[in-house]
Amino acid sequence: MTQSLEGLDVLSVTEAVQKGVSSIIRDAHSGHDIVIEKHGHPMAVVVSVDRFTEIKSLEEDLRSVLLISSRIATDDGARLSLNAVCESLGFDLAELEKELDNDIAAGRV
Repeated sequence: MTQSLEGLDVLSVTEAVQKGVSSIIRDAHSGHDIVIEKHGHPMAVVVSVDRFTEIKSLEEDLRSVLLISSRIATDDGARLSLNAVCESLGFDLAELEKELDNDIAAGRV
């Protein structure tokens, strides 16, 4: 995979040490994504918590889109009732509901 570092601040480990952790954190907090390289190879990226949260949210959204797309592409239109699914797995829905009611009454759920 090719990594594009265009538009990012790039520091060697030596430069990062000289700059200091506080300064790097301040820059990241100000919105600068900072790449730390070792021997010319990207090893880490320092980003603000807000940016990290945004990236994780986008990653989750992308996973959802991929899952939905996959389901749409493979959907054959067949639908099953909950009873049919339970029976196919060897369960009795009424029995499961009774177990759940007992667990709720006993405070286990």
